[in-house]
Amino acid sequence: MLIANLHDRHSIRSRLLLRSPRRLWTCVNHPLLRKDSVKLADLASEPYLMLTVDEAERSAMRYWQPTARVPNVIFRTLSVEAVRSMVATGMGITVLSDMVYRPWSLEGHRIDLKTLDDDVHTMDVGLAWKDKARLSPAARAFCEFVAHSYPGSEPVQFD
Repeated sequence: MLIANLHDRHSIRSRLLLRSPRRLWTCVNHPLLRKDSVKLADLASEPYLMLTVDEAERSAMRYWQPTARVPNVIFRTLSVEAVRSMVATGMGITVLSDMVYRPWSLEGHRIDLKTLDDDVHTMDVGLAWKDKARLSPAARAFCEFVAHSYPGSEPVQFD
């Protein structure tokens, strides 16, 4: 699950598995790709496509907040595929995680990435369980297997 947005850290334990950077998504020939340096402030006037699934919009607004700017949102959607298609055809830009990136839309149009110079938090994925819960042997085995599947992972501590 996404663990960066966990609120009750006293009653929920978690184990980070993967940090996925968030980068700017644009169509292939977008002028922002030619700039040496791109900041969120440079994106403020661009038509912005806002993914709203889960807590994506709230998370996006967390990294926009320090800029004292807001994105020029022209479209909100729950669909990553809709965002992908609209970005690829040049209708707008977005900032999303590498985890959901694919370099083409379903229609076959290309999508390019650019790393931003601002501190845009990563999308953190991990395991989470209720603190003080007694996990079944199957649940423990699953957590240990998943944690072991990620490079550099350490054993999960349950107690």
